[in-house]
Amino acid sequence: MRDTLKTWISTHRALNVLLVVLALALVAVGLRLTIPSATDVTHGAASSTASAATPNQIHGPADTPTNPTTAPGAPIAQTTDPDVFARSAAGALFAWDTTSTNLPDLTEQLLTVADPSGQETPGLLLDLRTYLPTPKAWTHLRQYQTRQWLVVTDVTEPAEWRDALTQAPDGVVVEGTTARTVTGVRHRAGTWDGAAVSASSQAQFTIFMICAPAYEECHLLRLSASDAALL
Repeated sequence: MRDTLKTWISTHRALNVLLVVLALALVAVGLRLTIPSATDVTHGAASSTASAATPNQIHGPADTPTNPTTAPGAPIAQTTDPDVFARSAAGALFAWDTTSTNLPDLTEQLLTVADPSGQETPGLLLDLRTYLPTPKAWTHLRQYQTRQWLVVTDVTEPAEWRDALTQAPDGVVVEGTTARTVTGVRHRAGTWDGAAVSASSQAQFTIFMICAPAYEECHLLRLSASDAALL
């Protein structure tokens, strides 16, 4: 099994960290990374729309941002600290306002801190599709002046990640590659029939990144599925 794993990984070096964790998960930690299908993306967009526009899923009166992690459009922290970077990237991922934020700009903001080699960028774009509304959903959400933000309550290095690293073949995972599981509360607010409304829900996901000594600053590699954070 280990020889097969090493051969598999060596021929897919561009995705080495993900393949290591995913392959080891099959026999060890049960990890599922975000590789969305068309059905997943459609469901995600429908859920985003419904949670901002369906009365029985929105509860008023509208709340206001209480210590949001990142304001819409704020730059992601340039830092060598994985905890600080994870908190900032998570905030940017969830911070948007359909009345003042453009969806393409939001995506571009996250890509500015993506893997400098570009090898992980296609996968990251797929991950982002499960977190961000589709253009069609964004247009629908704008009718309700929907805005969203995240209040992070915890950032930890998951034990499952550490376990996976101990089982990885030597030299496969680039030094500085790490993971942080972010826990927080996602808030949404908007209007419904002219009244201010809001809702909140728990959020937990894992951010995979690469920091020093590989790079002088941390960079975003991939995101776990929102329902499959490492613990």
